[in-house]
Amino acid sequence: MSKPVLHDYFRSSASYRVRIALNLKGIGYEAVPVNLLEGAQKAEAYRARNPQGLVPMLELDGLRLTQSLAIIDYLEAKQPEPALLPAGPADRAHVLAIALAIACDIHPLNNLRILKYLSGPLGRPQEARDAWYRHWVVEGLAPLETLAAPRAGRFLFGDSPTLADVCLVPQLYNARRFEVPLDDFQTLVRAELEANRLEAFAAAHPDAIAASA
Repeated sequence: MSKPVLHDYFRSSASYRVRIALNLKGIGYEAVPVNLLEGAQKAEAYRARNPQGLVPMLELDGLRLTQSLAIIDYLEAKQPEPALLPAGPADRAHVLAIALAIACDIHPLNNLRILKYLSGPLGRPQEARDAWYRHWVVEGLAPLETLAAPRAGRFLFGDSPTLADVCLVPQLYNARRFEVPLDDFQTLVRAELEANRLEAFAAAHPDAIAASA
């Protein structure tokens, strides 16, 4: 596998997921920052490479891969160990359900371009924007806690990190930035704490990325 080039933004949840996955699999990469606050993702040169104008984008093996879960799926296929998805179909479906609940149901309602639209064209004040964020995060985390709790171990599923944890940790990081109360989500918070003890997660943390920039 050629050395990947990761186009990312340090606070992007989707980019954060890919950084964790690369670290867990021990794959070194070159980071190319794309400043979302300055609109770098909309630049003509970047859009020519990634028509969606989003992050992350991973360049490797002559490919330009987009969408964090598609990128992680590619990494999983190319380098199966350590596995981020269980082998059994029922367990695999369970972990995927948790990951997709975060990546598809919670995150899209709260990413930067949605928040910018609320405060820009729709003219909503910061207080309303923050209330929107908190509402949809809690709306998503509550059933996720119930779904994950019966089969959680040290991590969200069992005693090894999976795709579920890769998606959870960035989401809770952003939830704390917006002061979302997490007291009711003990299973999620416990798994997050366990994951963040691992170097693969700690090195991918936005603070670590900002410090190394």
